[in-house]
Amino acid sequence: MPGGGLGDGAAGITGAGVHGIDDVKLKLSDNERLDWLRLIRSENVGPRTFRSLLRHCGSARAALDALPGFAKRGGSHGAVRICSRADAERELAAARALGVDYVALDEPDYPARLKEIDDAPPLLAVRGSRDALARPMVALVGSRNASAAGAKFAGRIARDLGDAGFVIVSGLARGIDAAAHRSSLETGTVAVLAGGHDHIYPAEHGELAAAIMAAGAAVSEMPLGWEPRARDFPRRNRLISGLSLGVVIIEAAQRSGSLITARFALEQGREVFAVPGSPLDPRADGTNGLIKQGATLVTAAADVIAVIEPILGRPIAFTAERGLREEDDTGAEPDDRVRDRLIGLLGPTPVTLDDLVRQSGYSPALVRIALLELELAGRIERSGGGMVSLI
Repeated sequence: MPGGGLGDGAAGITGAGVHGIDDVKLKLSDNERLDWLRLIRSENVGPRTFRSLLRHCGSARAALDALPGFAKRGGSHGAVRICSRADAERELAAARALGVDYVALDEPDYPARLKEIDDAPPLLAVRGSRDALARPMVALVGSRNASAAGAKFAGRIARDLGDAGFVIVSGLARGIDAAAHRSSLETGTVAVLAGGHDHIYPAEHGELAAAIMAAGAAVSEMPLGWEPRARDFPRRNRLISGLSLGVVIIEAAQRSGSLITARFALEQGREVFAVPGSPLDPRADGTNGLIKQGATLVTAAADVIAVIEPILGRPIAFTAERGLREEDDTGAEPDDRVRDRLIGLLGPTPVTLDDLVRQSGYSPALVRIALLELELAGRIERSGGGMVSLI
């Protein structure tokens, strides 16, 4: 399973990332980009794990060398799969042939809002206009089985927000997503893909994806050749909300993917908007429920703009990067006693790192590295909000 994280640069990017990321943005060398790609494509390495590895090891190259040792100490009984240099070179070459660039976290073209989230992809595969990614974005998502009225309203609000200067973000799905993209082609729209750039889903939206490139872009964290599966769509949804200042939900049944996007938006500190619908239409159950829970009710683009405009005056917090500077993990070496204690505290219910630090009595650095080892060994998994649980 491909992952995502933060990257390499023995003295360059990593040094800036740890000591002053707000002050300088550097560009990866070709070799550094290759190491970042190898690390994020290696077994059990996801965005948060990538960040932990960089904090501890200092560079992607050093992290690649350290992976087998981490996994072995975490209890892995087999060799951890590390992406080879040849595989990474093939992926980069295939990406270039499609016009896809891999933009690294902390590089100037990386979307600023996306960088804020704690599981931002270390490498974002981008095709189309980079300018669209630098402008303020609002996400519009909703039912694949949209009503005619729902699709019409999605088109109207997308057009109006586009005319007001916002780029529209959505997931290229049928229904509401497609209506939002089509109505904002001229003003700029961003499609977030659940698979690789060479596997547009659904397939009938290939022409729509191509049309988006003129004034907008398509982005993905998945490797080329990756066909989206059911579990990849929630993963994509966190990027839709992460790119955006706020998320507008138009028609969403209970237990729908759009409500997952709304949950991610709340976790990421984004605004959540909902368009009300008939109580008799099950496609409105989710949106009406969001309004009851405090989401901003939307009947026109002006409702969104009134909430979003003040936010544009706030400085971007870069909350994810503050975590890099909290404590230096270099030199932290947990032993079996630390790992056993954490395994004893963990269970199927996710808990926070703070809970584990408090209950174990160990330092945050020791707990972080022990969790890193256990994750690389495939013994724990991470969920939203920095929560971890035992597999």
